[in-house]
Amino acid sequence: MTKIESELIRRWLNGWTVARCLPEAEPVGSTGDGLRSKCDQPGREVEVFALRADEEPESLARLATAVAAARQTTWLTVPTLRPETVEAVVGAAGLELLHRSEWFMTTDLTEHPQHAPAAPYEREVRTEGPVTVVSLHDSSGGVAARGTVAVVGADAIADRIETDAAHRRRGLGRAMMSALAETAVAQGARTGLLIASEEGQRLYSALGWRHEADVLIARGPVVPSNR
Repeated sequence: MTKIESELIRRWLNGWTVARCLPEAEPVGSTGDGLRSKCDQPGREVEVFALRADEEPESLARLATAVAAARQTTWLTVPTLRPETVEAVVGAAGLELLHRSEWFMTTDLTEHPQHAPAAPYEREVRTEGPVTVVSLHDSSGGVAARGTVAVVGADAIADRIETDAAHRRRGLGRAMMSALAETAVAQGARTGLLIASEEGQRLYSALGWRHEADVLIARGPVVPSNR
């Protein structure tokens, strides 16, 4: 494989915006270079997602130039099989590279390993529409781990998977991913998609998730908010 398919990126982004209750992403320009999501977070007001960075490097250069000139603080997220080329392009545009080691990953959820949380942890599942939040509680009722999954058609996008530092190395990551997969399959999902931090990559790989591409994230100039 010499590139990551733009349709796979679109599918992930569709679910990511649903998981975070964000508006549907909009095209950037008229050439199909990328999609734009309004995040409205301090220091991350807008995020642009490159769709054709490997297929057409010029498209990435156009996006990077636009991000550098944006009137709001804008991030540029680039799934790629050519990270060195991407790093050079975003650097030439004057963008600050924030993350260079994240992974775009997928899996067949119907074959996902099952792991129950060990005592004394208990699982809580809350579903509202297409979004499910799973929490693992300790014996005092505190949240030891939490994760979100959004189901869009046959896809399930996992997001914001976190384990409290005091509860790590107790199998909660495996239990969380198992719960998210089980919930998603029950809602009709078959394919799991996520972007993994460097810390999560070993866990997801051990659970059968496949690396599809590296993900580089850069940021344009920080623009003071008027709010």
